[in-house]
Amino acid sequence: MQNSTMGIAAGDATARRRHPGLAVTAVAFAFWITMAGTTAPTPLYPLYGEAFGFSPFTVTVVFAVYAIGVVAGLLLFGRLSDQIGRRPTLVTATVLSVAAAAIFLVTQNVAVLLVARMVSGLSAALVTGAATAALTELIGPNARVRPATVALFANMGGLACGTLLAGILADLVPEPLRTPWAVLGALAVLGLLGVATVQESAVHRSGFTLRLQPLHIPGEIRAVFLRTAMAAGAGFAVLGVLTAVTGLFLGTLLHQSSHTLTGLVVFIAFACTALGQLLLRVLNAAVALPAACVGLIVAAGLIAVALATTWLIPLLIGAAVNGLATGVALGQGIATITSRGAPRYRGASVSTFFAILYTMLAVPAIGVGVLIRASSLRSAGEIFSAAVAVLALAVLLSLIGTKTGRGDAP
Repeated sequence: MQNSTMGIAAGDATARRRHPGLAVTAVAFAFWITMAGTTAPTPLYPLYGEAFGFSPFTVTVVFAVYAIGVVAGLLLFGRLSDQIGRRPTLVTATVLSVAAAAIFLVTQNVAVLLVARMVSGLSAALVTGAATAALTELIGPNARVRPATVALFANMGGLACGTLLAGILADLVPEPLRTPWAVLGALAVLGLLGVATVQESAVHRSGFTLRLQPLHIPGEIRAVFLRTAMAAGAGFAVLGVLTAVTGLFLGTLLHQSSHTLTGLVVFIAFACTALGQLLLRVLNAAVALPAACVGLIVAAGLIAVALATTWLIPLLIGAAVNGLATGVALGQGIATITSRGAPRYRGASVSTFFAILYTMLAVPAIGVGVLIRASSLRSAGEIFSAAVAVLALAVLLSLIGTKTGRGDAP
């Protein structure tokens, strides 16, 4: 049995050496299209509201269900690709992506819409870890392009492109609540076929056990962990609210009915989040998090100005600045965990970090929905922007206090 296992592993390694480019392309595309499916509903929410007669509060709940699905997936199946292998996990994730597109395609009410969002969230939770690990193993440490860079652009590129593609299709083709999902579903099927043919890249597999992933905040870096989580979480809160209510803002206050424009705002936010993580490579570690906090405060101010003046330009600039700041804070947090955290708890620490971020993606969006119901979109947005600025300012002041009092770098 041992010789047979070694033979299979050697055969897998040989296959990867023969066609590494095809395998990397297949995994990256599956990662991209799965993440694209998670943001595709953004420009369609106003249309769903008209079709099913639900309120802006319902939109925020529908969006939040996706984040809940991601958190549940991370806590229950965060180690799945280590247990059963990269390929089976990637296949499962893309099957869920196809299923989510199919459910969206036939949805006739809010209940089915919620199911589609939950399935979409689970697909994102499964694909993120499995695809990142598979790309690392397939590309290797000595390649000209870093595996982390490929994973970054597949992940954030999918989030950015999904909303823009859906918006363009909704404006240009008939059946705007059906055609985008038919296209995305077909692309997800291609992604499924691709990862189904990729050789397994994980050498060691522990076997499946369903166990809740314990949360872990590393004691040795507790302070910087919490600061980066709060800063990145503030940025994620803005991303969540932009994803949930941009269409409502453009339609209600700016009287812009273009779904492409809605998709463009969110595209800018996520694309700049990717750029922010790349920007971290040229920033001094001591200034990265303070700079991110300043960027979050500026972005919150710009979004508040956009709401107060009903002017599009501050919204676009604010989305870009928020994305850059969020990317820097996110990258700083992951870098700190992977370089300074205890290796034996690294996986649990990363899962905890993202569980915090996705919780902050969901909860503020629901809060904004409640405020919209109680007051108005403008008032809700202004209160939310102020809360984000206060949170970022609190992190910034804690950093300044730490440096002044103890001379520590963040």
